[in-house]
Amino acid sequence: MLYMPNPDDFQPNSPAWSDKNLSENPHAVVDKPERVEAMFTAIARKYDLNNRLHSMWQDQLWRSQAVAAANLKGGEDIVDVACGTGDLAMAFYKANVGSVIGIDFTKAMLDLAIVKANIAKYDIDYRQGDAMHLELQDNSADVVSIAFGIRNVQDPGKAFDEFFRVLRPNGKLIVLEFSTPSNSLIRCCNDFYTKKIMPITATIIAGDTSGAYKYLPKSIETFTDAKELAAEIERAGFTEITQTPQTFGVCTITSAVKS
Repeated sequence: MLYMPNPDDFQPNSPAWSDKNLSENPHAVVDKPERVEAMFTAIARKYDLNNRLHSMWQDQLWRSQAVAAANLKGGEDIVDVACGTGDLAMAFYKANVGSVIGIDFTKAMLDLAIVKANIAKYDIDYRQGDAMHLELQDNSADVVSIAFGIRNVQDPGKAFDEFFRVLRPNGKLIVLEFSTPSNSLIRCCNDFYTKKIMPITATIIAGDTSGAYKYLPKSIETFTDAKELAAEIERAGFTEITQTPQTFGVCTITSAVKS
């Protein structure tokens, strides 16, 4: 059964993520889906702007690299999970694929994705859904992608099992996620930027009271590292796992194949 949170559980002046919530591991919070949904509802309108500014316009390059990692031949059926406002789904659509389905937990994000697709005249099928319970048939997709979303899922292992189920044999999984740079100097600079500067500036731009941009660095810090993520993907049955760091390792593209 698809679990959908109740946005009414969070009042406008009640943050989805408080300092108390974030003092420990936010991934261990039992009502994480509700908090994530409330957070993205709160920041949806300025989400794209904050992504561009705070990635220094690298986020679109990362997505284009994720599309390239899929090694598309043309005509593939794509499922982009945690599609947000639709940037990766649109990047796939432009790559001469057969079809694109975009799935996200948060209606406010999907509403923006639909508007963007309509403006661009892109025929993308957007649906509200849960990464752990995809309402898709077995063996129905050639590529399943998820960008900056797997750490927001309550149980990433269940999501990877679902991705494996819906992929056709030899189908490809593409995961784009933040990671920790291996270079100590870059890591130090990145930590200062993401933990000290970005939470302030992004919160101001979004007019946010949900705590979203405090959650972001904490969710990266407490999530599994790239090596552990690869092991989780392998556990789900995937093979041919490769990982490609982007922009000095601030994020990583992980690709894998359903053998």
